[in-house]
Amino acid sequence: MRLKRPVAIVVGLIGTALLFTFVIGLSKSISTGFAGFTGGLPFMIIAIVVLAMAAYDYYEECVKRRR
Repeated sequence: MRLKRPVAIVVGLIGTALLFTFVIGLSKSISTGFAGFTGGLPFMIIAIVVLAMAAYDYYEECVKRRR
């Protein structure tokens, strides 16, 4: 069963925002903590790529979706 388009947009946006908040907070804590900026840099690069993929998937599945 598929959600109606407005519901899918709102729920997808909430889920994507929660994912962004968690990953950005995790990246910030790793970079400012014991690892330092250079130790947290590989995780930051991976996090940016993953968040870009999540944003693209949200756009494809919820906003651009054709009926």
